[in-house]
Amino acid sequence: MSVIIPAMNEAKNLPFVASRMPGGIDQIVFVDGNSSDDTVAVAQKLWPDATFVVQTRSGKGNALACGIAACTGDIIVTIDADGSTDPGEIPLFVEALVGGADLAKGSRFVGQGGSSDITTLRKLGNKGLNGLVNLVFRTDFSDLCYGYNAFWAEHAPLIELAPVEYSRSQWGDGFEIETVINVRLATSGLNIVEVGSFEGPRIHGRSNLNAYSDGMRVLRTIGQEWRHWRETRHIHKESAKADIRELAE
Repeated sequence: MSVIIPAMNEAKNLPFVASRMPGGIDQIVFVDGNSSDDTVAVAQKLWPDATFVVQTRSGKGNALACGIAACTGDIIVTIDADGSTDPGEIPLFVEALVGGADLAKGSRFVGQGGSSDITTLRKLGNKGLNGLVNLVFRTDFSDLCYGYNAFWAEHAPLIELAPVEYSRSQWGDGFEIETVINVRLATSGLNIVEVGSFEGPRIHGRSNLNAYSDGMRVLRTIGQEWRHWRETRHIHKESAKADIRELAE
């Protein structure tokens, strides 16, 4: 199992994240977003055996792409470094995967999920965006933009992340990555199970989230991904048919 922790200037929050990390993690992939504080030094003390990566561009999407490229585990888990996602919940996600899920999607709105951080405006926006995605892509998400996910590493190519070697900004480099991951894995026909997760508040520092601008970014992402889906769905169908033929032989 590999756990990706993207971080930029999160030195004060990392001790809490480390204290909640369960045993049995085979690889910590720590992705630094060119921090200006001592984030990396703190992380090296907390996880001396971790795989340390510096992201090649900017944005959470690029950080995750760099992290996925460095993963060696059969299962990939993505969490946040600010303490809002609880590493102690990782066994719940792994249980869902072992039970047959291809993607274990964290949700604040199912089961024991919840949040002490989400505002009414963000909650309403999330509900509206969820409804649109579910209508357009025939999915059943309850929490589209939550970044706590786990999936089998073999499915990573289906996300079609931009190569980390590119120097210029690419589609999927930013906050839209959560929508991109969920939509692309869903439209690939994978089995998605939502796992109830409790979101805590950022412990130190200020959040980079902006309800309006990030909401509009996700809205544009839905349009972009709809076009991407229409252009590539025949490829996925042919690939699925080839897999069936191969199994039959």
